[in-house]
Amino acid sequence: MKTIARILLGAMLTFAGVSHLTFARDEFQAQVPKSIPVNEDFTVVASGIVEILLGAAFMALPRHRRIVGLVGAAFFVAVFPGNVAQYLNHADGFGLDTDRARLIRLFFQPVLVVWALWSTDALQIVSERRRRGTAR
Repeated sequence: MKTIARILLGAMLTFAGVSHLTFARDEFQAQVPKSIPVNEDFTVVASGIVEILLGAAFMALPRHRRIVGLVGAAFFVAVFPGNVAQYLNHADGFGLDTDRARLIRLFFQPVLVVWALWSTDALQIVSERRRRGTAR
């Protein structure tokens, strides 16, 4: 079950990354917070490339899945301000054309974090390091 969940998450990330670079580029630009001191298009392209690479890693690197899971969870946390900015700026994108829809979407980001951690057993790295730290 975890393997299927990991591969599905990888496929979704890869698709999202490709969409950053192609048909949904404008939609993603609506999510870039104004406080980011980099060009919106550059931010969208760069995050799209990261998503493609991360998605591929979720699918193709099962031996490194725990590290990939931690990186994936960190990525989902890092892009969360974009979702918050979309809500605060009342920016339409991806069919989210009401504040209610944008607010509901905010609650799905933690699901992605948990999904990345659970499907890769990433939290075992934290547990192992804690055990090693207390064993000294």
